[in-house]
Amino acid sequence: MTITPHPSRVDELIRRLDAAVDVRDDAARCQNVKHVLIDVVKSGESFIEPRYLEPAPDRYARRLMHRDPQGRYTVLAMVWDRSQGTPLHDHAGTWCVECVYRGRIEVTSYSVHGGDPETGVVQFEKEAVVLAGPGEAGALIPPFEYHMIRNPDASPAVTIHVYGGEMTYCHVFEPVEGGGFRRTYRELSYTS
Repeated sequence: MTITPHPSRVDELIRRLDAAVDVRDDAARCQNVKHVLIDVVKSGESFIEPRYLEPAPDRYARRLMHRDPQGRYTVLAMVWDRSQGTPLHDHAGTWCVECVYRGRIEVTSYSVHGGDPETGVVQFEKEAVVLAGPGEAGALIPPFEYHMIRNPDASPAVTIHVYGGEMTYCHVFEPVEGGGFRRTYRELSYTS
């Protein structure tokens, strides 16, 4: 069976996101965006073009679907092949709403519990682990922005991410001997 995407749903998504982000409060903005994503994904219609849904062989795919001309937000489709995921990372102070389009993802959230500015080692505590399926969404609002995402299943998963601007970098946190995590700057790019 061939699934034909509905570009008009993408246009509708963008129109609705334009209205959703047109508030000053990040919590209200994220709640609005979350509601829009859940509503559009739960409609059951396929609306993302097939070229955005292909996994990348070496890491999760990160594809730009829309950049707001006013710079208020970007919409990305991310594809997570079997066992692909992120390290523990932040969102560089940018709010984000993530919604599962296909498959399932596992999201592990963390909170900061100290650190040493001289060594750059940060202490984290695991807060929650959530398995999310199609139409389920979550939001990250700084300073609560530390998490890992991975695909726990054998088939690819696709998520839609709406960022409060264009996220061109983040910080990843790699475990260090003796405990804690070292913060490292990482530039982000899009997958072709």
